[in-house]
Amino acid sequence: MKREIVAGKDFVQIKTGPFDVDLVFAPDGIASFEEARSRHVTEGIFEVANLRDIIASKRAGGRQKDQAELPLLESFRGEYEKRHAPPARSAVDIAARRTTGG
Repeated sequence: MKREIVAGKDFVQIKTGPFDVDLVFAPDGIASFEEARSRHVTEGIFEVANLRDIIASKRAGGRQKDQAELPLLESFRGEYEKRHAPPARSAVDIAARRTTGG
């Protein structure tokens, strides 16, 4: 199995196995780490960026490779969100959270 690590100013890409893993330190289209982290998703032991943020970053970066992947990512996002939808809340629950700050 061939392993390759590509590093740039704001990223490290690990090319091994069935797909590449990108570690991006300053993604396009993301205002701040704190903002993105507030929307992160935990998969197993890993905290990863929310799919919506990944898509926004790829769209903002404008790379041809990323633009070609956007329809697939959007389709995957739709399916993921259907299967991982947050529980529905009533208007009473929402109002209660606003008054308690929760």
